[in-house]
Amino acid sequence: MRRAKLDRFGTFFSVNRQRSIQILIAVGFLYLLLVTVEIPFVFKTGFSTISPDSLSRPIRLHSKEDVEEKDAPSRPLEQVSQNSYQPTQSRRPREPNFVSGLVFDPKTFDSELYKPAKVAWEVGRKFWGEVESGKVQIDAGKVENRSEACKHSISVSGSEFSAQGRVIVLPCGLTLGSHITLVGRPRAAHQEFQPKIALLRDGESAMVSQFKVELLGLKTVEGEEPPRLLHFNPRLKGDWSGRPVIELNTCYRMQWGAALRCEGWKSKADEETVSVLSFSHSLDLEHCKLVLVDGQVKCEKWIRDDDNHSVETKATWWLSRLVGRTKRVPVDWPYPFAEEKLFVLTLSAGLEGYHVNVDGRHIASFPYHNGFSLEDATGLSLSGDVDLHSVFAASLPSSHPSFAPQKHLEMSTRWQAPPLSGGGVELFIGILSAGNHFAERMAVRKSWMQHNLIRSSKVVARFFVALHAKKEVNVELKKEAEFFGDIVIVPYMDNYDLVVLKTVAICEYGVRTMAAKYIMKCDDDTFVRVGAVIREAHKVPEGRSLYVGNINYYHKPLRYGKWAVTYEEWPEEDYPPYANGPGYILSSDIAKFVVSEFERRKLRLFKMEDVSMGMWVEKFNSSKPVEYRHSLKFCQFGCIEDYYTAHYQSPRQMMCMWGKLKQLGRPQCCSMR
Repeated sequence: MRRAKLDRFGTFFSVNRQRSIQILIAVGFLYLLLVTVEIPFVFKTGFSTISPDSLSRPIRLHSKEDVEEKDAPSRPLEQVSQNSYQPTQSRRPREPNFVSGLVFDPKTFDSELYKPAKVAWEVGRKFWGEVESGKVQIDAGKVENRSEACKHSISVSGSEFSAQGRVIVLPCGLTLGSHITLVGRPRAAHQEFQPKIALLRDGESAMVSQFKVELLGLKTVEGEEPPRLLHFNPRLKGDWSGRPVIELNTCYRMQWGAALRCEGWKSKADEETVSVLSFSHSLDLEHCKLVLVDGQVKCEKWIRDDDNHSVETKATWWLSRLVGRTKRVPVDWPYPFAEEKLFVLTLSAGLEGYHVNVDGRHIASFPYHNGFSLEDATGLSLSGDVDLHSVFAASLPSSHPSFAPQKHLEMSTRWQAPPLSGGGVELFIGILSAGNHFAERMAVRKSWMQHNLIRSSKVVARFFVALHAKKEVNVELKKEAEFFGDIVIVPYMDNYDLVVLKTVAICEYGVRTMAAKYIMKCDDDTFVRVGAVIREAHKVPEGRSLYVGNINYYHKPLRYGKWAVTYEEWPEEDYPPYANGPGYILSSDIAKFVVSEFERRKLRLFKMEDVSMGMWVEKFNSSKPVEYRHSLKFCQFGCIEDYYTAHYQSPRQMMCMWGKLKQLGRPQCCSMR
């Protein structure tokens, strides 16, 4: 009986085994049929039934430890089709290239407003074709000669200075310890010629005698009026105060900072002077807390007509010294300039700012503007009621990054961009840069681009550069891009009004080549705390569209001046909310929308790129809610405590800030230039 049961069990097992084999064969046959029939259909349709977000967004990393230590999640390779908002799957990924894949349709620039953009694109395409074909060659001897043109000292007579338009060119700018000496004579006061200023007093016209010494950034920005890095303006007569004063200031894009006025009172230790101009479209000011500049007060004292104390003469002072008087006697000097009297003015470059001496006596000191380095001061001008006898500049630098990029680029594989991993990119950072900013790019590579998130390719950073007017700069730029692998060239002729095209190119590269979850835009003089930026983005709940930065609300366009915005360009009284350009973050869906609208020729281009982005985000927000997150730690005017981004940082400051971040484990600003 037991044997019978075993026989029945064996028969049952044998039957079931045969049935299982038959089922497996059927499943295998069905699988082969599906593979043969369905797969081409899937590729053809491009996974159109699958949500684009599920394809493009990698798994979110919730903590700092996750971001820094975990392997990046895998992501599909996608490519957004032209004139389509939806991404489409590609059989083969588009290999990264150092030329932007943004499609420039000539019809995009068919309106009167965008004619400059059309010309810039056509000329740039021609320039880039010549560079790629090898037609443009750099004469090593020519470069060497240009470097030698940066003389250690320059001497010009008054007549030569006038023949040059009262401007002296400093080919390589200034450096620490450089000094410029002017010998001149202020003219006698004359009647004010400007009817709006010439106020009548008892039937007499106002009398004026003043002049201006200005350091200019002649080679800083192509195609626009050079910025005034230092404006030194003695007013012997004609100031609204009725007393002689000296005013120091800076001006950029027709926007003046708050002046430092020296009125005869010595700067006090408890004062805070507003002296730094923000380059944003509204006049945001940084409170400069430097009481002393290299140990010198900002304003020295001189005799005023309202002083209520007796003044000891120089003769009495020297007599007291000779007879051995030990008590310190204060000496008050007169205003340093007098009508028709010779003066010797020396302007020197210190560690923290510019210093002005007249006839051997310190007069005033002015802190450096965070937006410029000393090498940007490539010109000095003199204007107003003064006759110049001679100018002498000494201790000048012997090279400039625009002339000798090989002296600023460290061609070491250590600084090359790491290879892209097969995983996803949490954040893509597009860095706006100019063709001749070799030193700035090198400083970024050696500082915050060495963050472990970037070295592990979980975060990717690329410089976006348009073409330069000097062809040899473009040749050097191509070599730099090929070696370091971190430059994307947008092939149009660079121009301030067309910076917005680089921003669109950043969005295109971020969503197509990188398929990044977040896309950030910054400048090459912006120091970025990569981990802090990602953590700020993570504060927005998963799945929501975001726009993060230092956001301006209810800012109004300028309606007058060189940089005025006409009512045709912007008819409304207020701009839409927009994040300041030095650093902001977008979610990928907004970036995809920007690229799609551009290729459909529906994207409204505006000459101010950060306002443009605010405009695009507002349009996107009308169909899908966007979470705006404002933080002052995206600092647009310099560096603040616990910054996320710090703007206007020189190459030296970049290296200093990175060193402090590594050594101290916390962010700290660096004041040196």
